[in-house]
Amino acid sequence: MIKDINNYFTSIFYHLHTTHEESISHQSVRILQMIQKEDEVTVRDIAGLLNISQNTASEHIKKLERNGWVKKERAIDDQRKVHLHLTAEGLHVLKKNTELDDEKLQHALNQLSEEDQQMILQAFRLLSEVSN
Repeated sequence: MIKDINNYFTSIFYHLHTTHEESISHQSVRILQMIQKEDEVTVRDIAGLLNISQNTASEHIKKLERNGWVKKERAIDDQRKVHLHLTAEGLHVLKKNTELDDEKLQHALNQLSEEDQQMILQAFRLLSEVSN
């Protein structure tokens, strides 16, 4: 079952992904994803996610800042803490590199019945809920 799900997932992503416009590393995509999905993210959190040193994580963040994709903000309650946030451009880059193309997905869904579309939505919702 696991092999089948992975095979279907990669096939769906391969056929329905967006066109990549910029060059971005897998690690950078993972960093942007973490910033988007978690409430508060620090350089230390990034280092833990990628299993790298804080210095290396900091260098990754600096590159993402130079690209205009990430901004830093000091925590109000503790000025020593710096939280990371996506910029509008960072959110756009993340969408282009991780989501399915809206038009391609809509075209595929239009070929299915309303009942099948709801079944797919329900399956993705359930899998998303238990993956947290």
